Formats: sequence, structure tokens, C-alpha cells
Amino acid sequence: APAIDGFTPEQRFFIAFGQAWRGKSRPERERELLLTDTHSLPRYRVKGSLVQIPEFARAFSCDVKQALLPEDQRTNIW
Repeated sequence: APAIDGFTPEQRFFIAFGQAWRGKSRPERERELLLTDTHSLPRYRVKGSLVQIPEFARAFSCDVKQALLPEDQRTNIW
């Protein structure tokens, strides 16, 4: 598939993933969520998961050794 606005399909996928979780909360609200909700805050759902995905590093031509968590710290579910 062609690049759109300079982004490949793979890059657009990860950009859309991040945009789906974007939001803005006051510190008081985030504290309340941290104390009462079992889910991570939205920004950590993005940052915490993408650093574990080699496809993300490849899509953005990141240095895999710097972009990803060390192998012994990554989660492998599949």
C-alpha cells in the first residue's frame, strides 16, 4: 500500500493506536484512577505496550536495541 502523508500503513497503524488512547486528565483525576481502577492510565497503555513490539521499532526504523525493552524484560503472550 502507498504511503499517505509520508507514513506507511504500518506507521499509520501505530499512530492510530496512540491516538485512540490520547486524552487529558487533571492530576487529581489520574490519582483517583490509579487508586480505584485496575487498568493502566491511557498513556501507559501506549508507552508500555509499544516498547515491547518489534514491529513498532521496524515501522519507524528505530534502533531495536535502544527502542525496545531488553529481551529478559519483555512480555511474550503469544
